[in-house]
Amino acid sequence: MAITDRTILTMTPEAVDAVIGIRAQEPDAAELALSLGITGARGAAFTYELTFIPLVDAEAADVVQYFGDLPVVVRADSVARLGGATITVADGGLSIDNPNSASPKIPTGGAGLTGPVAEQVSTLLETRINPAIAAHGGFAELVAVEGDTAYLRLGGGCQGCGLASVTLRQGIEVAIKEAIPEILNVVDVTDHASGENPYFESAKK
Repeated sequence: MAITDRTILTMTPEAVDAVIGIRAQEPDAAELALSLGITGARGAAFTYELTFIPLVDAEAADVVQYFGDLPVVVRADSVARLGGATITVADGGLSIDNPNSASPKIPTGGAGLTGPVAEQVSTLLETRINPAIAAHGGFAELVAVEGDTAYLRLGGGCQGCGLASVTLRQGIEVAIKEAIPEILNVVDVTDHASGENPYFESAKK
């Protein structure tokens, strides 16, 4: 049974009325809930999927909120990144005002790093970057440093995640380049498709 005692988001009355009006056109309207989930990112903003599903199909870890007669199912994998969001009506359609960033905030600036470049990258990952992306269920590890390029593998919640490229470019890469000037390129070598074997296996460090 889905979770029903948590408040994740809000909906304006206009948005509730709009969704109920759309749902009313379905033959099994009374059994349907609005399902909301994050599917990825475009630039620095999340992209979403809004669809109707039978309320009985909500997963145990999903959160169900009721807005009058309208149940809204927040998918379990999106709950943490939808906290405080508001569904509104804008430009004739539904709009989601989400205060959460599509990329975890990663501290930047000098970290007093010393030693070989690969060692500096590993230390930065361990002390600054991984603690930041752990909140999103992910982690990054150094595969190799070759010249001015650091090759990273993303794991946990970052592997296969549609937001991985945003996290890499807007967070991890910026932090590494700023702290370690010798690194000019950061390459993600994770096999996001299979979720198992990365396609870059060099162990040179």
